[in-house]
Amino acid sequence: MTLIKSISGIRGTIGGKEGESLTPNDVVKYAAAFGHWAKENSGINKVVIGRDARPSGELITKIASGTLQGLGIDVVDLGLSTTPTVEMAVPAENAGGGIIITASHNPNGWNALKLLNSKGEFISAAEGEKILELADSGEIEFALSKDLGKYEQNDTYIDYHIDKILALDLVDVEAIKNRKFKIGVDAVNSTGGIAIPKLLEKLGVTDYKVFFGEPNGLFPHNPEPLPENITHICNEVEGGHLDLGIVVDPDVDRLAFVGDNGEPYGEEYTLVTIADYVVKNRPGNTVSNMSSTRALRDVTERAGGSYEASAVGEVNVVNKMKATNAIIGGEGNGGIIFPELHYGRDALVGIALFLTHLAKFGKSASLLRAMYPNYHISKNKIDLTPEIDVDLVLEEVKNKYAKQPINTEDGVKIEFDKEWVHLRKSNTEPIIRIYAESDSRNTADAMAKKLIMDIKEIVTEKVED
Repeated sequence: MTLIKSISGIRGTIGGKEGESLTPNDVVKYAAAFGHWAKENSGINKVVIGRDARPSGELITKIASGTLQGLGIDVVDLGLSTTPTVEMAVPAENAGGGIIITASHNPNGWNALKLLNSKGEFISAAEGEKILELADSGEIEFALSKDLGKYEQNDTYIDYHIDKILALDLVDVEAIKNRKFKIGVDAVNSTGGIAIPKLLEKLGVTDYKVFFGEPNGLFPHNPEPLPENITHICNEVEGGHLDLGIVVDPDVDRLAFVGDNGEPYGEEYTLVTIADYVVKNRPGNTVSNMSSTRALRDVTERAGGSYEASAVGEVNVVNKMKATNAIIGGEGNGGIIFPELHYGRDALVGIALFLTHLAKFGKSASLLRAMYPNYHISKNKIDLTPEIDVDLVLEEVKNKYAKQPINTEDGVKIEFDKEWVHLRKSNTEPIIRIYAESDSRNTADAMAKKLIMDIKEIVTEKVED
């Protein structure tokens, strides 16, 4: 059983003891702290809530909503929704904040409270610390019966979200419609099964098939949209003569594609391809986190813009984007942030921009993918156990590779010319992530394996000491 409190929200497994997993008592505790903070921070007594399709989502929504009402806060419940839709609904409702009930790419035995400020953006690390302090303070006061908050359901915001996407200058509905795309969608039995068909219809795509589109939260495979988890849609695209496969995670903020040849397009290249289209038509700067491919830097500089890397985490990417006036950014896990719409990872706007780019390109998705630098990232992880001191491990790794350029803004990133290895503690799982990139898949794997061996040696030595 696990409960993780981090910049990514309050996340845990369902069932177990209070404080050790995400129980009803924990939901009350942290929803109350967030509601108190949102009310004080914004001066607004309203919070928006939405959820993905996990079986525990409805229960958690009811508990969180009742808790907020008990604080005298009005609740607007979007029901089954997407993370980017909730992000857009918060400012549209003039709310003081938002809660998204989703554990994103984690299995359906997990759930989380992801917390938004009044702009519909994820709260900062400092704000998160304040909320955690409030949760443990015992000082939160609830409202009298005459001052309880109101509860309202509103299921119109997915349509609102899509209409805002259609209004973007860089989304060309006519071009998409004229290409007559044949598309397969893997919606992993969550809310992508609601939102993506609506989007495709409004983009003029009528020939599409949705796989796993029932929003019941019973994920048919690991919901993280990595190549090893999307073999079903790859086979469907290859065998069904489809032009493209679209894959999203349960809360629809991560996006991956499958080329017409049935091969994964590569989640790292979701952002690269869409950013390439954007910067060619609207020159400017880009940002991704430091665990993402350098291909984004290549296409940005080729278009005359500047690229910056941020620490991992959506809020860190957004902060760097604001500081550099970036016109597009995101993360190599398939997260697209297009500020003209809103500052949040958004698979729906990513689909619209990608399809516009592909339509105007006039050729196949596999040929479009071949246009970009062919880097390979080896993504690995080590499970954390109580005896592992992560900070000490990272310090020892840094010392071992002291002769190489090293960035310690977020864990340890070691540069080797155009190759790199990045080690960091996950914000969402009890693991150390080890990513390595090279223009050779074998080299990237070998670099990652070498660092994993280094870590295991360090841990073994410390345990023996």
